[in-house]
Amino acid sequence: MGHKRKLTFPEGHLIKLIRERHPEGAKALYHMYSGSLYGVISRIITDEVLSEDVLQECFIKVWHSFDSYDENRGRLYTWMSNIARNMAIDQLRSKDFRNSQQHQRISESYEEFYEDEVSSVNVDMRFLRIGANRLPDKERCIIDLIYYQGYTHCEAAEELQIPLGTIKTRIIRAIKRLRLHYALEYLPKAS
Repeated sequence: MGHKRKLTFPEGHLIKLIRERHPEGAKALYHMYSGSLYGVISRIITDEVLSEDVLQECFIKVWHSFDSYDENRGRLYTWMSNIARNMAIDQLRSKDFRNSQQHQRISESYEEFYEDEVSSVNVDMRFLRIGANRLPDKERCIIDLIYYQGYTHCEAAEELQIPLGTIKTRIIRAIKRLRLHYALEYLPKAS
């Protein structure tokens, strides 16, 4: 059984493919940015199914309005994340969404369970953020861009104007430091 490889291109080539309406451009756009954009949307809309719907609508909007994208004014990811964020906010403000929220209040027990789950995820993220704050500035900056802001490794390298290999090396070092920090901090102490 064959394993499908994730389709990625350098940003400039991807933009060219999308402008030409090439199918590979559409596939690569989704493969490269769906995870990050889903993260942007799901921070605003906590309902997983609705977040996925907004994500799909976002890619359709990006594809159809791509002529309005100007690479001289900003990175592709920044432009797309603004679209995703605005669409998620618009969804929250919509009448249909407000009505669906009123219907959900009927099942309080489900909401309480769900809030507990979301709270535990938020606690985990805060817990990880505390450890990341103890990293050297060069590593913390990269971790923040990639894991909290949704940049790809290539985008982080471009943003920080450092080689991709340096980005990867610093990520590996940061992860090793975090593992060591949490191992030392939370392992049982010898008496």
